[in-house]
Amino acid sequence: MKKHIFVSLIVLLALLMASCAPAAAPTEEAPAEEAPAEEAPAEEEAAVEEDPCAADRCGCAVIPQGQTIKIGLAAPLTGGDSSFGIDAKNAALLAVADAGTFEGFQFELVAEDDQGLPEGGAAVANKLVADPTVVAIAGHLFSGATAAAMPIYEEACIPMMSQSATNPDLTTLGSSVFNRIPFTDAMQGTAAAEFIYNNLGIRKIAVLHDGGDYGKGLANIVKERFEELGGEVVAFEGITTKEADYTPILTTIAAKEPELIYFGGYTQDGSVIANQMKTTGLENAVFFGCDGTYGKDFLDRAGANAEGSYHAITKIPPETEAKKKFDEAYKAAYGVAAGELSPYTWNSYDVTTILIEKVKEVAFVGGDGALYVPRGALVEAVRNLKDYVGISGTYTCNEVGECNVEGPQFMVVKDGEFVPVD
Repeated sequence: MKKHIFVSLIVLLALLMASCAPAAAPTEEAPAEEAPAEEAPAEEEAAVEEDPCAADRCGCAVIPQGQTIKIGLAAPLTGGDSSFGIDAKNAALLAVADAGTFEGFQFELVAEDDQGLPEGGAAVANKLVADPTVVAIAGHLFSGATAAAMPIYEEACIPMMSQSATNPDLTTLGSSVFNRIPFTDAMQGTAAAEFIYNNLGIRKIAVLHDGGDYGKGLANIVKERFEELGGEVVAFEGITTKEADYTPILTTIAAKEPELIYFGGYTQDGSVIANQMKTTGLENAVFFGCDGTYGKDFLDRAGANAEGSYHAITKIPPETEAKKKFDEAYKAAYGVAAGELSPYTWNSYDVTTILIEKVKEVAFVGGDGALYVPRGALVEAVRNLKDYVGISGTYTCNEVGECNVEGPQFMVVKDGEFVPVD
């Protein structure tokens, strides 16, 4: 009995020890088997680091170490209207110089000559988008070149901001990349017609244009508004641009005795018209130009025949410390006064600076030391510009890229110089 009791105690003790043993050991090993699954997020994070631009709808411009961040400038740098492009380039170069470096990377201006023409605009746009280190475009300057270039930048997801393209239709084309800071021709043409009718007291005009997107569009607006006011438009004619002789059309118009000739176009053609008005029976008629006819080129070519002519231009900025500093730097660098070559000197500086600031806002350095510029984010950053205080004004872009609400001011030539109309 005792033997049986002893055996029973041994069995019972064994059972008790078994119940107290770490029997859960096999289940504790299960998490170790699932450990690879827990590592998946880390692998995903590594993948994101390897491709930092995967989340951007357009990907990134990648600037390798030792290369520059390129801002393209597209403008007429040669030809009869080159003063506009040279002026824009000069101002943009100052903006790049003032930008300094960003994360060790230098900015560079790449200026290309589009000659102010649609075919030139398209050719330059194709050239600029082919360079993967070009991240934004200051320009184009002229409306026709802008319209031709716009779809190319749209496809490449490269933002553009124009300092002077004013055709109203440009912001009706549904582009996400196009923005501008000048007034539109709708504003300019309406204001010009009202100034002619109300301020000059003129009731009978002839309207000429160069046939381009800018000149013809502007001329149409002037004609329509002047007639709405009760004025008479005795002629509405297009010219063949960059001709040396417009006497036939001017002689025909002279027979209709207009008090004023309004011209929508640029300095080269405008100066020829102003000169030939004096020999075709229009010597008593006023020449009225636009922002495209303003500048030193017009004065040099028209000479004494420019006297008494009127021009609508973008407003000259107030004399702030920023403008004074820029004007001094411009004169020191180029030997001419800011605003002498074109009225868009300060616009060009502001446009270039805005684009550079927006690049700084979205760009970052990757693990490989390269600079990454998310293209889609940059397009959106430019479009979302708000309350930017530049030399030429304060700008906020709306949903279609119109960033200015101010109309033109008027200048008259007195004693060989442009003078603001009171």
